[in-house]
Amino acid sequence: MTETLVFAIPSKGRLMDRTLAVLEQAELYLQRFGSSRGYRGEIKGLENLEVAFMSAGEIASALRSGRAHLGVTGEDLMREEVSAPEACVEFVTKLGFGHADVVVAVPKCWLDVRRMRDLGEAAIQFRRLHGRRIRVATKYMNLTRGYFTRHAISDYRLVESLGATEGTPAAGTAEAIVDITSTGATLTANGLKILADGVILKSQANLIASRTARWDPETRAAQNQLFARLQL
Repeated sequence: MTETLVFAIPSKGRLMDRTLAVLEQAELYLQRFGSSRGYRGEIKGLENLEVAFMSAGEIASALRSGRAHLGVTGEDLMREEVSAPEACVEFVTKLGFGHADVVVAVPKCWLDVRRMRDLGEAAIQFRRLHGRRIRVATKYMNLTRGYFTRHAISDYRLVESLGATEGTPAAGTAEAIVDITSTGATLTANGLKILADGVILKSQANLIASRTARWDPETRAAQNQLFARLQL
């Protein structure tokens, strides 16, 4: 049975718009099946390829599991989905948009906390004074754990952020945060500062290929045809 190559594209927002612009620059024109809000489509002139519209986070999951052969999503989401993503995906090329840094930030009033080692010392002192661990609010649980481990920081507790992460210290639900930022302006507006060595990842949108998807001669041919048009 011939496999159809599934190409996952962000379903909305600037990531979708910029992805479509990259395709159109290569004269690759996408047509959705059914209504303009349909979740499946095709690229005119490319055979054996189906486009799947998904959220950026779902694309990372689909690439990990092999439900999609190719996809466009942020490197931050892919590395959050899989701790060692190179084992199950290949980062084919950076696309030059969707730039965002994953950073560790603390209140500006923590004058003595400038680097990760300072945060580690502050966490120990905080627990002695308050009888509990500092809380770190984030949507990036895996990236945070890995980065804090590399800096030998263990005296903390992760708090999953479901809303505006940068507002959690002011709201009293966390003492520090790990979040994404493009300019740092929102963090500054919320009285936060990025630690000098607190950039966990400089992320942008990537074209990513799944190693776990089922590849056969037909899907490889479809991939080669797409890559040739994109000049990859």
